[in-house]
Amino acid sequence: MDSARWQNWARTESADPVRVVRPEGVEELSAAVSAAAGEGLRVKAVGAGHSFNGVAVADGVQLDMSGLDQVVEVDPRSGLVTVEAGMRLWDLNRVLDAHGLALENMGDIDQQTISGAISTGTHGTGDRYRGFAWQVKGLKLVLADGSVVACTEFERPELFAAARLGLGALGVIAEVTLQCVPAFRLKATERPERFDAVLEGLDALVADNDHFEFYWFPHTDRTLTKRNNRYAMSEPSRSPSRLSYWWSETFTENALFEASNRFGAKFPRLVPRLNRIAGRVWSARSYTDVSHRVFASPRSVRFREMEYALPREALPEALRELRALVDREGHTVSFPVEVRFAAADDIWLSTAQGRRTAYVAVHQFHRHEHERYFADCEKVFADADGRPHWGKMHSATAEQLTKRYKHFEDFRRVRDEVDPERRFANAYLERVLGP
Repeated sequence: MDSARWQNWARTESADPVRVVRPEGVEELSAAVSAAAGEGLRVKAVGAGHSFNGVAVADGVQLDMSGLDQVVEVDPRSGLVTVEAGMRLWDLNRVLDAHGLALENMGDIDQQTISGAISTGTHGTGDRYRGFAWQVKGLKLVLADGSVVACTEFERPELFAAARLGLGALGVIAEVTLQCVPAFRLKATERPERFDAVLEGLDALVADNDHFEFYWFPHTDRTLTKRNNRYAMSEPSRSPSRLSYWWSETFTENALFEASNRFGAKFPRLVPRLNRIAGRVWSARSYTDVSHRVFASPRSVRFREMEYALPREALPEALRELRALVDREGHTVSFPVEVRFAAADDIWLSTAQGRRTAYVAVHQFHRHEHERYFADCEKVFADADGRPHWGKMHSATAEQLTKRYKHFEDFRRVRDEVDPERRFANAYLERVLGP
């Protein structure tokens, strides 16, 4: 137990908690919450710090979840896997590999904790697949009074409906039960294509591939498209060689990209030219590997990010407006814009709740100004009825968000029931959920 200054990965948020507690079991977690309640202190659980906004900022007791990282139970027959909430995704994938299982879908980073990933709405891509929280089948929570409860769709179903994407606002997740699938391989095909050609053929690209996404390089008409398609583990693997992996993942997409961004920060007028070069350097390749090795990639270049979930049909117009405003408003953007897709789901605060969704993520290198660029992008996304990613930068308020979510008031009602004193609140939650 100690106190220490905390910063998130992106260095956009920091905290000076009253104290930091690192529980190593559910009983210690419960005791820490009870003690904070007795002192009138607020509580915030912290995982890997990969959220770009203040969702994990603690102004009272900060719970370091790294001591809760063990496997609780694995049932290979049903595919149900229960782990402690502080387990990192890369470690979870290692456990699943050993049992012939896999996550159905993943985002492109595997450094988050399982509880942080589900609580902020982490997602991957694929028009037939849903976000991470969709795979959750049960939760064990520590509530504001220190009590420990379990919830599923059959046991305390309303609490489960809210807590499987709960922003840390309802309690501290101690354990997560996931519905996993038999292990599978992905065949990855990446190649550069023109911006207009991608938008014109978008419906077929999304429909014909299990997991399709693309990156557009601002100031250019270049994109890098990624098609990932699923195959059984019995199919032969054509993993990239060590040299090929180093060239693409370590050198090109990290070391060289970092150098390019640093150069662009010093000489902003060269950014359009650097982006055109990047669009050529990120060249075509194809390989097959175990799913999580294709879904996730190392990311060492520090950046800021905002992402909005748009109705699928609004995407082409929004992207064309985004391309126009970059030039019209004189923005200098050295990071590509990432576009992904998801099926509709019924999770209360899911950004894909009730509609087929396209995700548009805008980034800026941490040494570039991002505020004006993000503000202009946010106007485009809001006009398209967009919903902000709960773990990334945005300015939306509860007054705005209640109009964009069918079950927003249901979520707030459950919050009133389980945390009436706002033990788990902080400034970010007060903004997006209200007091």
